[in-house]
Amino acid sequence: MVLDSRSRTARSEPRVNHLLLVDDDLEVLALLKKFLEQHGYCVDVASDGTGLWQAMARQQPDLVILDVMLPGESGLVLCQRLRSEHSVAVIMLTAMGELSDRVVGLELGADDYLTKPFDARELLARVRAVLRRTGEISRDKPRPTLEFAGWLLDVTRRELRSPDKVMIPLSGGEFDLLLVFAEHPRRVLSRQQLLDMTRGDAFEAFDRSIDVQVSRLRRKLEGDVSGTPMIRTVRNSGYLFTPSVLVKR
Repeated sequence: MVLDSRSRTARSEPRVNHLLLVDDDLEVLALLKKFLEQHGYCVDVASDGTGLWQAMARQQPDLVILDVMLPGESGLVLCQRLRSEHSVAVIMLTAMGELSDRVVGLELGADDYLTKPFDARELLARVRAVLRRTGEISRDKPRPTLEFAGWLLDVTRRELRSPDKVMIPLSGGEFDLLLVFAEHPRRVLSRQQLLDMTRGDAFEAFDRSIDVQVSRLRRKLEGDVSGTPMIRTVRNSGYLFTPSVLVKR
């Protein structure tokens, strides 16, 4: 089932970000849609996976806000498909205390999560933070490309290429974490520092999320021919990015 929003905020500069909210609670959908539109976003809503794909076919959003508990395909299944087929940021909504869903959501590539019940202002803060991190709000300032061990991290395009020039898909959270590592090479960073530098104030303490993201990055960087792990665990301290980094303008 899809609830198609035809109303749009007035065209203006800068560009209005487009959100897709997916939840089977129609009252929650209506309230959050109105709230987010009042804060300048264009919002479409859907109540299940069928509605999500119909909305995606009409226009790909900048960000999908996706409830885990949905009729038919679960939000976790939908998140996995979104990450494999589309370049779009995802915020997962999970029930209070369902730690496993949050961990799995991050494993599947979600950029952030929020536990129910939540204040709409908290969701707004998460939306702003994710859009800021994924570069959807401002892309007008070119940034350098970082090179390490033959890998290229294009900060402006938010792309990672292997030494063989193969594009490596990264979720928004994975890109932000790798960027922090590349900007602080050969320096031990604690989990709290990594949380602060990748998530900022819009993040509730959940150390396991950093471990999940590091694990995903390690798997994607396993092609390093040197055999030396790029991200090394420093016991009781945090993580260390081992390669030297060259800044290319």
